[in-house]
Amino acid sequence: MNHPMKHLTVGLLIMLAAGCQSTYYDTMEKFGFHKRDILIDRIEAAQEAQQDGQEQFQDALIQFRAVVAFDGGELDDIHAKLSSEYEDSVTAADRIRDRINSVESVADALFEEWRGELGEYTNPNLRRASERQLKQTEQRYQRLINAMRRAEEAIDPVLATLKDNVLYLKHNLNARAIASLKSELNNVNTDVAYLINAMQQAINESNAFIEEMRAE
Repeated sequence: MNHPMKHLTVGLLIMLAAGCQSTYYDTMEKFGFHKRDILIDRIEAAQEAQQDGQEQFQDALIQFRAVVAFDGGELDDIHAKLSSEYEDSVTAADRIRDRINSVESVADALFEEWRGELGEYTNPNLRRASERQLKQTEQRYQRLINAMRRAEEAIDPVLATLKDNVLYLKHNLNARAIASLKSELNNVNTDVAYLINAMQQAINESNAFIEEMRAE
């Protein structure tokens, strides 16, 4: 992602983000980065987090399949690997949630500012044109954020199932316990497939939204 915002120092961004959001946006505007720029940048960051999440949850599914197919070896090792994939999945999920929240934060600020500025027009034709554009952008954004939130909601069932199985194996490290997990495989397959598809839909909506924003 070759966004000009990346040229600001990391330290400055961290310092600003740690403070009040309105101060952050005001300071960024002084650098020439308006809320539209920040929104696009954060949507791209959310896309990246979702793409990484797709890979991570696929890795976790592969490891769960390996557990179910266990046929000799160290039981402690397969438990440790599944536990590690679960922890990595939690980290990926937290990152996705943070990125979505940051998108919502700047979008709310952008639309609030836009609505407030409508009253500053003296030319009624320009005001109506801006109002139409605002409505269209809000509608496109709503499709985007709904897709992101659906993907976010799909994370919890996967994490819950992974955690349950990690805990079960922890206290039942034997071949019989491994065999009992086979009945869970279909559910895990279904949940992960749904999650990955939901994330892809959100990524696609992000691409469409960014393309339309940049075309305006």
